[in-house]
Amino acid sequence: MEATVHLWEVWLTKKAEKMTAKMPPDEQAALLWLIGDLATKGPVRGDWPNYSKLGGDLHHCHLSPKWVACWEMKNKQLKLIEVYYAGSRKNAPYR
Repeated sequence: MEATVHLWEVWLTKKAEKMTAKMPPDEQAALLWLIGDLATKGPVRGDWPNYSKLGGDLHHCHLSPKWVACWEMKNKQLKLIEVYYAGSRKNAPYR
């Protein structure tokens, strides 16, 4: 029996890319791990710490106590996810 992998396309906005570059290396690594999970498992990530659905197609989770990532499922049929924020919890735009 073969396993079927349904991959999602995940991208970061330009703003999220810039913020990621300013994050500590451990937080950047956690974000890369999250992006890998989003790509293979989809936008609902209840297996991540402090994950929650923000309403509609918006989601977020904590990368650590001080850092958070926010994303949106852009298209379910095409399996598109956009990470629109990755940075400090205190500045997070929970839309």
